[in-house]
This record gives sequence, C-alpha cells and structure tokens, in this order.
Amino acid sequence: MHIDQLLQQAKHCIINQESMTFPESWGQGRTAFGGLSAAILYAAMRQHVEGNRPLRSLTTNFVGPLLAETPFTFEIELLREGKSASQLAARIIQNDQVAVIQQACFGIERFSEIEVPSLDIHEMPSPLSLPRVPVIQGVTPSFIGNIDLAIAQGEMPYSGKMVSDLSGWMRFKHAPQEITDAHLICLIDAWPPAVLQMMSQPAPASTMMWNLEFIHPHQPMRPDEFLAYKATTRQAANGYAHLEADIWDNSGELIAISRQSVAVFS
Repeated sequence: MHIDQLLQQAKHCIINQESMTFPESWGQGRTAFGGLSAAILYAAMRQHVEGNRPLRSLTTNFVGPLLAETPFTFEIELLREGKSASQLAARIIQNDQVAVIQQACFGIERFSEIEVPSLDIHEMPSPLSLPRVPVIQGVTPSFIGNIDLAIAQGEMPYSGKMVSDLSGWMRFKHAPQEITDAHLICLIDAWPPAVLQMMSQPAPASTMMWNLEFIHPHQPMRPDEFLAYKATTRQAANGYAHLEADIWDNSGELIAISRQSVAVFS
C-alpha cells in the first residue's frame, strides 16, 4: 500500500469519524513503523488546523504497540488557537489503549529583526554511489521495502562497531504525488537509532520520544529526490540513548531538526 493512500485514508477517517488499519508491509516487528504512525496521526491532526499555518514543531511519544491489520481511531484536541499560532494534541487509540500521542505547534510567518542563517552543512557523496540498505526477509523490518536508505557513514545495526554517528540519504522507493510534511515525518524516522550499530547482536530498542522541528519556508522538493540525514549520539548510558539529527534537501538546505530518546535493552 502506497504512502499516499495511507495518508489519504487517515484524512478520510478523521473527517468521517471512521477507524483505520495499515498493512504488515509497513510494520516493524510487532508494531507499526514509527514514521508511519507519526505521519498518519499528523495527517489526521492537520485537518483541524486553521488555514495554511506551517508546522513548526511536532513531538511524538510512542506509548504502546500499534498492530497491523487491526482497527484504530484518532482523537484530536485543539489546545489553543491564537492569531499566529495553533497548538494541538492527537492520539491513536487501538483496543481501548493509547498507542501514539502527539503535540504540534503551527505558526504563521511574521516579520522579525532577528535572522540567523543555518551554517550546518554535510559533505556526503552522491547517494547513487553509496550502498543501499537491503531488504532481507526476516532480518530487516518490513517497512524497508517502501523506503530507499543509502548509507554514507556508519554501519548496519548489530555490527558491533564502536561508532555512534550515522549519515546517509533517504527517499520513497515509489515516489509520492508530492512531498508534504507528512511524507517528511515518515521518511525521517526510517533510519535506525545510530547506537544500534554498536550492538554485537540483535536486542530490542524503542524510541520513546521523538521531536521534530521544521524550517519554513523551504524550497519545494521533487517527489523522487533524496534527502540527506546526519545523526549524532549526544549521550548513551544505563539503557537510554539521546540522539540528534539534521535533515537537508537535495540542494543542501536545512529543512528539519530531529531529536530522539531511545530505550535500549542491551
């Protein structure tokens, strides 16, 4: 099932107060791929936003598993709507339990005398020259069949390497009609937490909190273009890791900043 179909289904379900399901091809172990669950919840929440206010920040907590082929519903709450900003909260409910919860801030552009350009750049080679994360039945998560990941720096999970940074390129294998913020949310979470490459054998790990900040305005993106991703582990100990990542478009413009808190069971 294509990402565009799933996002459209989420919009339809919130408008018509219907339940939704997703296929196992977008799964990650026993639960949904986190990028998908965050993207469809955002797509549903977006329907309750006044006008065209751009998304400024999105915080997602993955509370419990979201099971494939099992109906779930959306709950949206408008916390506050001011002249320039809107604050909303949203939840995915499955089997009477909260599976995912989000809080988002949308804000219009306005004049400011403060302007600090981003100086962060990357020096990754072209994605066409880099190895892709392969689809290996029973090894890689099912959702990898929908997303191209080209590794520039770092290793595959469970490589036992003493490096904690990870960078590369990402895009959908089957290009969507257009790239929206919902598509970006889905793509950005496709990378495994950078600390997983330090493990010598498979062990559970789970993102508990994920925060995204979006840089607007940014140039329109081609649906088939690669986006650059560079993640750094800020600290990891006692079963928890804290990671930050920058995301650039194909021209090198910074478009988003990601932060994660990850529980590591190894």
